[in-house]
Amino acid sequence: MQSEKQIENPDVILVGSGIMSATLGAVLKGMDPSLRIQLYEVAESLSPEASDGWHNAGTGHAGLCELSYTPDYGEDGEVKVDKAIEIFNQFEQSLQFWGYAVRTGMIDDAKDFINPVPHLSFVYGQEQVDFLKSRHRQMTKHHFYKEMEYTEDRETIKQWAPLVLEGRSDEPIAMTRMPHGSDVNFGSLAGLLVEWLGKQEGCGYATSHRVTDLTRENGQWTAEIKDLQQKRTFINQAKFVFIGAGGGSLPLLQKSGIKEAKGFGGFPIGGQWLISEKPELIEQHNAKVYGMSPGAAPTMAVPHLDTRIIDGKKALLFGPYAAWTTKFLHEKGSMWDLPGSIKVDNLGSLIKVGLHNIPLVRYLVQQGTQSMETRMKELRNFYPDAKTEDWDLIDAGIRVQAIKKEDGDAGIVHFGTEVVTDSERTISALLGASPGASVSTNIIVEIVEKCFADNLKNEENYQRMKAMIPSFDENLADASLADRQATLSQEAMRSLGLIT
Repeated sequence: MQSEKQIENPDVILVGSGIMSATLGAVLKGMDPSLRIQLYEVAESLSPEASDGWHNAGTGHAGLCELSYTPDYGEDGEVKVDKAIEIFNQFEQSLQFWGYAVRTGMIDDAKDFINPVPHLSFVYGQEQVDFLKSRHRQMTKHHFYKEMEYTEDRETIKQWAPLVLEGRSDEPIAMTRMPHGSDVNFGSLAGLLVEWLGKQEGCGYATSHRVTDLTRENGQWTAEIKDLQQKRTFINQAKFVFIGAGGGSLPLLQKSGIKEAKGFGGFPIGGQWLISEKPELIEQHNAKVYGMSPGAAPTMAVPHLDTRIIDGKKALLFGPYAAWTTKFLHEKGSMWDLPGSIKVDNLGSLIKVGLHNIPLVRYLVQQGTQSMETRMKELRNFYPDAKTEDWDLIDAGIRVQAIKKEDGDAGIVHFGTEVVTDSERTISALLGASPGASVSTNIIVEIVEKCFADNLKNEENYQRMKAMIPSFDENLADASLADRQATLSQEAMRSLGLIT
């Protein structure tokens, strides 16, 4: 799959065809139609890595059910919900942009990438029940979460998610429910946006093309590109480069030589899912059900039992199970990726992280070597009657957790994403993990505002940006904007088929 157009000396070069590059390309072209954009993807197909449908949970992360986004109690003894509110506000921008894309024909059918699925939080044991009750109490104070329901009633839970009650003991349990959640195929969404971009004047994309080096001189970035099919190497130049290559971002960022990249390292974490395609189970479960994070697990390893809809076909997914790996990418990665990323400037950070995160390393090794029956035991915390023969183990995506220095110390960026931009605002790279894809539009808005500020000063460009993402320069979490948020949200969800 290769675009017919290869744009020479474009304004923008995008590296990678995942949701981040796809969104940036579509937003930039939608804002300023004069921009010339070229995208390169190393794989033979579009968005095959972290954005791929089976490489992530497809949860439209808005803080509706994810307990890892509200892990702490405040001084008042109540659960702190600030981070969940922040994520909800960011996800609203994604819904707005996706809704615009469907309404304007950038994407033909919303069902090709998004479907309505309720978002539920499920806990067991009195301590967890008390936590969820406090979380619900705090969240429903905000207009974002006014629809959230809470129950400890088993009959109600049976109606919401019958599988979690089958065979369960009489221990205390509780559940919250947000009816207007979503299941998103980010790989399909990214592919659709890239294909639209490739049809626009002055834009193109090419698969089986690896960007091998980046150098800057005379105000231009020179990209060295290897055509893997034709076995040739050539160069292309652009004023701005975006590295949105998932696990492949860090090595290329290091090659760019910008001072802002100094000290950054990467810690790859692999993943696996249990999936079931048994019709009797699928019919009984229509929800994404999230639980509490176990011990040393990273936030991306919070267990959940999900409805998953890919290419119109439903399945059940449980996990993720983390795994140790040194590869940064599935398809084009190498076991030497992690060793090759170790540099003089990040060696100290990597050593500190290794020493201070021994429980995490032990957890990853244990997860990767456990038996199928051990994995089933974790599933049975959610679905006690689960039968081993109904489930298969598949690989999930690889997440390269960013490692950076903060106040002279080193730490893993467990939550959120890290956008690294040079001082002259000519190159940006994205590192990090959850809730990345869900809030991709918000991340891209920040890049546009920072690196394309002059383009945004043009009144026509500004109005086009407002049409695509109406709240891009507003904070819908503000109580004074509750009515506007409700109006924008309903318009977007109707366009996407999430509500009627």
